[in-house]
Amino acid sequence: MRHITAFGALVAAALALPAPLAAETGDTIAPAAPAEQPAAPMGARDLVTLPRLGAPAVNREGTRAVFSVTLTDPASLARSQAHYLIDLTRPGSAPIALDLGPGAASLAFGADGALYFLSSRNLPGAESTAPPRSRVWRASLAKDGTLGAPTPVTPEVEADVEGFKLSPDGRAIAVWGAVPRACPRFGCPDMAPAHLPGPGSGRLYDSTTGFVRHWDRWASPGIHNRIFVYPLAEGVAVGDGVPADGRDPESGITADSPTMPFGGGEEIAFAADGSALYFTARLADADEPTSTNLDIYVSDLSGGAPRNLTAANRASDTAPVVSPDGRHLAFLAMARPGYEADRQVVQLLDLQTGTQRALTEAVDLSFASLAWSADGKSLIATAQKVLDTPAFRIDIASGKVEELDLIAGTEAHIANLAALPGGRLIFTRDSLGNPPELFLAQGTRQARPLTDIATTRMGAMANIITRRLRFTGAGGAEVWGQITRLADQTGPIPALLFIHGGPQGSFNDAWSSRWNPRVFASQGYAVISIDFHGSTGYGQAFTDAIREDWGGKPLEDLQRGLEAALALDPQIDGSRACALGASYGGYMINWIAGQWPDRFSCLVNHNGLFDTRAFAYATEELWFPHWDFGGTYEAARETYERWNPANHVSKWQTPMLVVLGEKDFRVPYTQGLGAYTALKSRGVPAQLLVFPDENHWVLGAKNSLQWHETVFAWLARWLKADKRQ
Repeated sequence: MRHITAFGALVAAALALPAPLAAETGDTIAPAAPAEQPAAPMGARDLVTLPRLGAPAVNREGTRAVFSVTLTDPASLARSQAHYLIDLTRPGSAPIALDLGPGAASLAFGADGALYFLSSRNLPGAESTAPPRSRVWRASLAKDGTLGAPTPVTPEVEADVEGFKLSPDGRAIAVWGAVPRACPRFGCPDMAPAHLPGPGSGRLYDSTTGFVRHWDRWASPGIHNRIFVYPLAEGVAVGDGVPADGRDPESGITADSPTMPFGGGEEIAFAADGSALYFTARLADADEPTSTNLDIYVSDLSGGAPRNLTAANRASDTAPVVSPDGRHLAFLAMARPGYEADRQVVQLLDLQTGTQRALTEAVDLSFASLAWSADGKSLIATAQKVLDTPAFRIDIASGKVEELDLIAGTEAHIANLAALPGGRLIFTRDSLGNPPELFLAQGTRQARPLTDIATTRMGAMANIITRRLRFTGAGGAEVWGQITRLADQTGPIPALLFIHGGPQGSFNDAWSSRWNPRVFASQGYAVISIDFHGSTGYGQAFTDAIREDWGGKPLEDLQRGLEAALALDPQIDGSRACALGASYGGYMINWIAGQWPDRFSCLVNHNGLFDTRAFAYATEELWFPHWDFGGTYEAARETYERWNPANHVSKWQTPMLVVLGEKDFRVPYTQGLGAYTALKSRGVPAQLLVFPDENHWVLGAKNSLQWHETVFAWLARWLKADKRQ
């Protein structure tokens, strides 16, 4: 067994108010660098190679937790996972390293106290010419952290297990993965996809198909994410498994569960006694690309058709969690069909009477996660509130919502919440200044840190300070933003205007491995981010305000926000400024190029919309343009064209770096090619960076490093005094 250094003391962010409309925040991180040796600024390689903490899993007694850390080799940039066990009953105890072998992932405790995990390892002594499939394994775990020899839980079949969930009583396991709908068990080797008729390599789809392609992969009609539930006997799955969607495709449902592309275990819950399974599903039919209707189903595990518990709501219902006594099912629901960013209200369904209550209908917050308290009297949830994402306690009897004060100063971003016996909470917390670390809170007392995954390493780098600002934006609304720069830097400092995607999103006080203000500020820039109309965390009306107004109020907010930031911090040099954005932020870069052409020294457009008409016909999730622009292109042509950047190319003059991923099916890469062609045709200085193996995001370690180095070089070319042309 190996130990990692226990977390010492994290001095939480202090909140100072130098002016009525500004607040400064920043994590003070120990140990500080010696005064005679100034700390080096954070670089792109530092960001790419920082260890990344995963979500914790806790045993049912709440005495032990396991967590995984993604490691990146600084030389090869190859990634791997390390796993740790921590004793929650001993404050200050060091995490113990667990050797689960290469490729282990998705750790969970069973009711028997053993550790269950995914792995594609072979049985000892087994010989096979084919690579092993991913399946569930089990290892006993002694009090001192000693692991027993791993043994397989699920059989080796012709499908990879993508995830699993154990029943609370330890008598069953649910596993999921890509399985043909016609297959009665988890994996049928001889079932060829219907869309590959041969003899060539062509894919053949017809109008009854749902998604032809989704996010970053081409669809395989007839193959779906499916859940199978196995009884467990002494930790081993028995039989072929019961399909939660029903054995008979005609009487059951044809759907993806967990939902694609990002659904996981948070969409699945066992009944308290293991007698039923509740799960979120998206029906796979011709309406799929235009529908946001997720429903929660229940299977009695007999193999019959599951029952739809939320059929009355045509909008999204998801994240089911069952109360400890099995009486209630809580979940999150939107109200408006076709809208992916509607407010998520906490719903409570009495499983005995069928009565349903909207617990948080009167609270203008959109909740993002749910967990039951150990005593079953309340729910613990998170929701974005202005620039923070705090935790809340929701009383199920009265519906009272209480914000929890878990971290001294600012909550920043709370996530991965789990409620433990004795009123304790375990969670991760991150901020603009620091990556996620694991914390434990006892009742209403301030949480104590459990890990030091990256904090000490961050303390050896030059620190940043973030100043929050609010100002009067479009229509007299209060708008918030942030300024992030090196703590001890003096001006003049070139400015970067970060524009978030979504567009229903936020550059809030949270860590990011992609658009990271700290690493940009460490290059000598002041990073300004504005939560324009359409942003989340300010009430649903503010989020809704961007609909059919993509280039209106948001642009006005950005213009006013930039000026407010320059007025607030005189160290920033507004004459040297670049605007950067991805997705909707990339759209806004293209819009700025034609509507604000003389303001910036340079622009960076990552996977941004260039031609709204082409986008309306080429994107995969059609509900998105239909909602945001007011209908199909034919029905809302005037709105699409009113906010179409391609209509204003004649005014483009600002140098632009265009980045695109060839596997991006949300904003197809031809949108970026269109912007680049427009720049070249007008003789505007431009660069094009193409990632053939990336989707809407840049995720690979080497690609991330190349992305940062390319963007930093572009900024330096136009903003640094010694390199400007």
